[in-house]
Amino acid sequence: MDVTYTILIPLIPLAVFLLLGIFRQKIKPAVSGIIGVAGLSTSTLLSFYTAYQYFFVHGKVNGVYQAIVQKTTWMNFTDTLHIDMGVLIDPISIMMLIVVSIVSLMVHIYSIGYMKGDDGFTRFFAYLSLFSFSMFGLVLATNLFQIYIFWELVGVSSFLLIGYYYTKPSAVSAAKKAFIVTRFADLGFLIGILIMGYYTGTFDFETLNAVNPETGELALNWASNSFMGLSVITWALLLMFMGGAGKSAMFPLHIWLPDAMEGPTPVSALIHAATMVVAGVYLVARLFPMFYFVEGGFALNIVAYVGGFSSLFAAIIAITQTDIKRVLAFSTMSQIGYMMMSLGVSGYDGHEGVGYMASMFHLFTHAMFKALLFLGAGSVIRAVHSNYLKDMGGLRKYMPITNITFLIAALAIAGVFPLSGFWSKDEILVAAFEHNMLLYIIGVFVAGLTAFYMFRLYFGIFWGKDTKYKHAPHESPTSMTFPLMVLALITVVGGLIHFSEYVSADRVGFEAHLNIPLALVATAVGLTGIILAFVFYKKENNLADKFSNAFGVFYKWTYDKFYIDEVYLFVTKKIIFNLIAAPIAWFDKKIVDATMEGIGNKTVVISNKIKGMQSGKVQDYAFGLIAGVVVLAMVFIYLWTN
Repeated sequence: MDVTYTILIPLIPLAVFLLLGIFRQKIKPAVSGIIGVAGLSTSTLLSFYTAYQYFFVHGKVNGVYQAIVQKTTWMNFTDTLHIDMGVLIDPISIMMLIVVSIVSLMVHIYSIGYMKGDDGFTRFFAYLSLFSFSMFGLVLATNLFQIYIFWELVGVSSFLLIGYYYTKPSAVSAAKKAFIVTRFADLGFLIGILIMGYYTGTFDFETLNAVNPETGELALNWASNSFMGLSVITWALLLMFMGGAGKSAMFPLHIWLPDAMEGPTPVSALIHAATMVVAGVYLVARLFPMFYFVEGGFALNIVAYVGGFSSLFAAIIAITQTDIKRVLAFSTMSQIGYMMMSLGVSGYDGHEGVGYMASMFHLFTHAMFKALLFLGAGSVIRAVHSNYLKDMGGLRKYMPITNITFLIAALAIAGVFPLSGFWSKDEILVAAFEHNMLLYIIGVFVAGLTAFYMFRLYFGIFWGKDTKYKHAPHESPTSMTFPLMVLALITVVGGLIHFSEYVSADRVGFEAHLNIPLALVATAVGLTGIILAFVFYKKENNLADKFSNAFGVFYKWTYDKFYIDEVYLFVTKKIIFNLIAAPIAWFDKKIVDATMEGIGNKTVVISNKIKGMQSGKVQDYAFGLIAGVVVLAMVFIYLWTN
């Protein structure tokens, strides 16, 4: 299979970015929107063509999906250690191409209506294209360094889009926060890459992940030096997971995600719901054989527990938030935690790898209904000019399309049969049940919390109190409702895909079956959450206030996000800045600088004292000469006579 043309998938958005960025003063906004949509449409068509060719024509050989790699050497360090640039086509890269292209295209179309009249319209579409280029490059990467290059480009794109409203202090602050937090995480990622390259002699994914079919173990000889009881390869994997945890907003590196909602809502849908935040999940999936086989899967266990805790932590916070975009942000963190947990409890061969398959399946379904939720929220915010639930209510009468599509997405994320979220979430719970009962219990509890807070959101926006609006809200234009309907359709039918036949840890594929008892448990818990939200929020009442008052301090802690931001501020300002940086700055200023300045100042003083000797006056020089001769004569006479 010739995949040379796939390089056009990222290069087309790059060309659009350069065109709109360089000529943004000359290109009319309407034209820039058309150029952006046309570019992404072309990349999307190429992505679908690649998927068809791979899954149904050339990809499968002897029952196993092959990895197709086309690359060229970019930097050569040794005979074995070099950095290549190219494309890697396999089941998860194809799946990610489809996710990124669909969501990016829908966001581009949606943005034509949402951003209409904005002064930076062309600049916005240029940034969207830069992000799409970066994300396409990331998922097609053939090695660790190539993925790191595009990983950082995704971070730059995120910074630009979060801080799009650069005259707004909160947006600038949020952009810097996201950039700085993820840079700390990416430092761990880079160190992990360097350790991996040093001890294995390669950065190439196919070489690192190769499994010997005879032994069922990694073909790579990973046995190496140990540090603090773990092999250095395990430490490398944990450091790389640190980078993934930062990008995917896992605890405790999640603090940038809620603030990132300062960007325009289409940005929230594109970056912080469906594509960028799943980069960490994709990284773990890309290196899954290493995570699974190295040292009995120690690093993979860490992934599982970090994911499970993050999922529960975020779901609890989401219950109390009143900004609808922040509710969705914490929902995203919770669902990404689900995916990480699923990878962490997965096996490798056949049905044992159901966790891997379920994680990728949920990544796909979640991308669609979470993008739908964010775009629906943007439609609502545009209508009422507020992000807060207190300013909403009864909008179903004014916005029927947004109402129905938002309801479909809420039902999907709550895991209601037969929508796509039901199928992917059920497989995650099956994997957890078979491998780790504690994480299964957490997963079921989170499913109930998810259903509750999502329908708290739905009823609060579209039902609840009959709000009297100053200006009657109205449905969004077709450019905004069309993407909602497309994503809603995918959400309805997406669960019908036999995902396990196409995506699996060993690339062989297997037949997954619905575990009816576990599905009934999860459905019952989800319906309980929906019913509770119905009782609390369907009509205006004081039940929610009574319960929040009953929880007292815990409710306040939850509403304030358990003060994690304050902990970071305390550590940085009080400890790092005041106790460490301030004394160092004092020493630098008072001792180091003062010493150098003192030497300089004394030199100036002395030079002022003696500069008369270089006055340029002949009589001064004659006097100096005669005085010198007299002094020397007296010295010599004294020495001669004594």
